[in-house]
Amino acid sequence: MFEHELAFANGLADRAAEIGMGLYLGDGLEIRRKADRTVVTQADTSIEAMVREQIAAAFPDDHVLGEEEGGTDREQGRVWIVDPIDATANFARGVPIWATLIALQVDGEIALGIVNAPALGERYEAVRGRGARMNGRSIRVSEIDRLDDAHLFFAEIGSWLGESGTGALGLLAAAPRTRGVGDFWGHTLVARGAGEAMIEPELNIWDYAAIQVVVEEAGGRVSQMDGSAPRHGGSVVSSNGLVHDRILERLAGWGGTTA
Repeated sequence: MFEHELAFANGLADRAAEIGMGLYLGDGLEIRRKADRTVVTQADTSIEAMVREQIAAAFPDDHVLGEEEGGTDREQGRVWIVDPIDATANFARGVPIWATLIALQVDGEIALGIVNAPALGERYEAVRGRGARMNGRSIRVSEIDRLDDAHLFFAEIGSWLGESGTGALGLLAAAPRTRGVGDFWGHTLVARGAGEAMIEPELNIWDYAAIQVVVEEAGGRVSQMDGSAPRHGGSVVSSNGLVHDRILERLAGWGGTTA
């Protein structure tokens, strides 16, 4: 099931990589800031326009929700969810940790996801019920079940500073190894067993949709910090599942977004 859609999504990822790599590290890259002060480049807009055009031609009854042009995350029907360049700030500064994220949501459930990071040479894919792969090879989360053995990833440290972040800072202090690896990469590292958890205080659905199915199909677990299902604008914790509840316990007092 969804073989045709997966092949189609991989084709979109190939085209997106051509556009992105053609502009990455280029002297003529146009960079501007949106109203929310986040960075956008012509790679973001060109990739999303291409994706929308291809979906309209191949699946005219499907809907699209993208970071740059919006759309509707409807509960019924099929919705393609797209982040043309996840980690645009990295892309703009020449940091190779950026990716195109493509997911298909069917009747409210994420059915498949592609995470393509061409500058790293890494492509992750998953279809619900069929496992997860990196560059065509099956991947699996780690079997570490103790926080004092865990390798934890986290987003910007500024999110954790202040009194409301005490629980999060205590969690990070308890782990023997922590790294600030933001955006998609921390989650995909968890999916392939290179770390036990990635914690982010706030993500939009285009940031986590493709990642969620990859992590879950690799045997992991994805939730908000209060244990509820991920939601647009809420927090995201992805883990190998074995340390998940312990992490949520340590984060219980954090005052971040779980809407």
